[in-house]
Amino acid sequence: MTTSSPGSRADGAASDRLRGLLESASEGRDSQAWSDLWTELYHNGSLDVTHPLVLRTLADMAEADKADTAASALHLAGALLVQADQRFETRNLRYQYASEVACLLSAANRWRQATADRNDYCYLVEAVLNLEGDIHWAEDLIWGIVSEEYEFECPDPDGCASLWVIIGERGFFSAAEDYALSEDIETYPLHPADPRTLEGLGRRLHDLALADGHEEVAHALTYAFGEATCPECEQRFSVVGQIAACSS
Repeated sequence: MTTSSPGSRADGAASDRLRGLLESASEGRDSQAWSDLWTELYHNGSLDVTHPLVLRTLADMAEADKADTAASALHLAGALLVQADQRFETRNLRYQYASEVACLLSAANRWRQATADRNDYCYLVEAVLNLEGDIHWAEDLIWGIVSEEYEFECPDPDGCASLWVIIGERGFFSAAEDYALSEDIETYPLHPADPRTLEGLGRRLHDLALADGHEEVAHALTYAFGEATCPECEQRFSVVGQIAACSS
């Protein structure tokens, strides 16, 4: 009589739990399933991100015709790949599953072009960047566009107080205090990049947003790729440069 080892039983239970969560998320039976997937794959790592089910199933979800499910699958897949890139034991994940990543990226670009909601569009752009894997700070870049603010430490090595860069309906300015807590604060206007002089990633994202009909996002990106001034020391700095520096 052959008996299974405790290790194999544990692995089987983990696979069963992963399969159940993926099925629930895909079919929309359990609103908690996506939260649990994020917790156990991304935050706690209690389920194996390299399991063959993960990227293949997320790719299948992204290629289906359910917009909400596809967006959730793409967001999770992109985040998992960026995290995997930065860990020794999983650094080859995107190459090990190159065909699945290619399917996910194709789906992300398809949904990006079809999405009218501003914030949903931004998250799909984030997914595209994460799936491409060329930068690791796409989440921080897009977070500021969606929330219409960035919080930084001043780039001055002597260290000024934290500062806020505001981009959106409340204006386009920097402040050395939390503007939401006081109306009597000193602000400095931002200096947007001239779209005609944008290069590299800034040019690409700006042009994509315009081509996809998201002029407001394109406008916000000129500020994210422009410059701000620290109200404490009056040092002028690149906003996107500080995003990348704070994410390293």
